[in-house]
Amino acid sequence: MEYGEKQLQIMEAAEELFAEKGFNGTSVRDIADKAGVNLAMISYYFGSKDKLLEAIFEYRGDTTKLILENLVSKSGLSSMAKMNLLIDHYLQKIESQQCFHRLMVREQSVKSSDAITQMIMKLKKQNLEVVKRLISEGQKKGEFRKHIDVPLLMITMLGTANQLITSQHHYKQLNNLQDMPDAAFQKYLHKKLAQHLKFLFKTILTNEA
Repeated sequence: MEYGEKQLQIMEAAEELFAEKGFNGTSVRDIADKAGVNLAMISYYFGSKDKLLEAIFEYRGDTTKLILENLVSKSGLSSMAKMNLLIDHYLQKIESQQCFHRLMVREQSVKSSDAITQMIMKLKKQNLEVVKRLISEGQKKGEFRKHIDVPLLMITMLGTANQLITSQHHYKQLNNLQDMPDAAFQKYLHKKLAQHLKFLFKTILTNEA
């Protein structure tokens, strides 16, 4: 679904508030104030706070699915090269959509409603099916070993990335990098995380235990 500039403005404001205060802790008026729009505009575009959250999940989910589908369909690349591109995409996504991922983590831990739980599960299953196809392709070519626990593999990547990005100030201190400028540190962090995950995935996918 295509969203207009005003709708995206509302969705981004809501996403940030939901990540900070939780879905139940955020009012429609809070969202309107942060987005700088009239309260009635949210009802006009989305109908309710629940429908607004649903729109956020659909928007983020559809964009990711399209990117993953295009990635898996690329020709002339090995399955491991495609997996590395997948890791790059997820890292870029987590880094650029930190509010959405904090919202995901928060709602998974508090389980504020069955509807939200179902939306998260739908999103996870949708992306997982594409990743399973990529891994199955690699197995058929003999590039990947058999018996890969794909959900656990994805949890390993997302859990590692989310944890490092949300607690990066700790990582900075533990590695005595306090004097590194923030822009340089962000590049350093991305490079280290990408290298670590690609090495880990290659080990898991290609080495027989």
